[in-house]
Amino acid sequence: MDDRALRATIGLSASEFNQLVQSFGLEIEKERWNIYERGFEQGNRERKPGGGRKGNLENSTEKSFFILFYFKCYPTFDVLGLFFNLNRSNVCRNVHKLTPILEKVLGKKMALPKRRINSLEELFELFPGANDIFIDGTESPIQRPKDNEKQKESYSGKKKAHTRKNILISDINRWIGFLSPPEEGKKHDYDMFKRLFPPKIFSKSITLWLDLGFTGVNKDYPNASIMMPKKKPRGKELTDEEKARNKVISSIRVRVEHAIGGIKRMQITTDKFRNMSIEQKRYRFIYV
Repeated sequence: MDDRALRATIGLSASEFNQLVQSFGLEIEKERWNIYERGFEQGNRERKPGGGRKGNLENSTEKSFFILFYFKCYPTFDVLGLFFNLNRSNVCRNVHKLTPILEKVLGKKMALPKRRINSLEELFELFPGANDIFIDGTESPIQRPKDNEKQKESYSGKKKAHTRKNILISDINRWIGFLSPPEEGKKHDYDMFKRLFPPKIFSKSITLWLDLGFTGVNKDYPNASIMMPKKKPRGKELTDEEKARNKVISSIRVRVEHAIGGIKRMQITTDKFRNMSIEQKRYRFIYV
């Protein structure tokens, strides 16, 4: 399979996939022995890993392709079973078994964003040498909750749908170093931002590039260096100079939109999400 076909099916080139398979195989073998040792200690297992009936996904290459194909194309379990000659139950078991293994592998390869930043030192460690960071919110649709209160909390007036929302931070090269835990779609970007980041985290040494969804940041974060478009005053117009400045800011800040687009090549982040048991993980498999 050539690079174009691989990118269309799993989001990686052949060389990237081969590197991942090596680490994936080691992690699978490690997990097998962990399961064996736990079972042996509990007295309900004697056979060592490798014995017994072989599954349809025989090796680490097939297992890696299977789980990446799921996240990239996001078919239903029935459709995925047709592609890999598995019944729906086996597909479900494999998705839940292989997802945490993939997360471990990507974590070891430093491919996953951080979930918390508690100090300026952590920010510098996460973005070493960066003079600019780009911050934005992104939403992903979910199934409509049955509970009325949950419906209200999850409804996004911006997307006109029920969603989950994240705040992310990327650098100028579109690498995403921070991704907040998901929250209800009703939450405002700036309200989430204020809860995540106390003022002491930011300093003048790093410029924050933001959109108008973060209006008020200049007042609440006086020690931060902010670059944001100017909002049009009510009943008035921006000057030509202000419009030109806004255009320049937007042309630079668009990098964070490109970073978000890189995530959303993975279809699981753009389609209405069905698999609630791995909801916390779906944004963490990022290829940009």
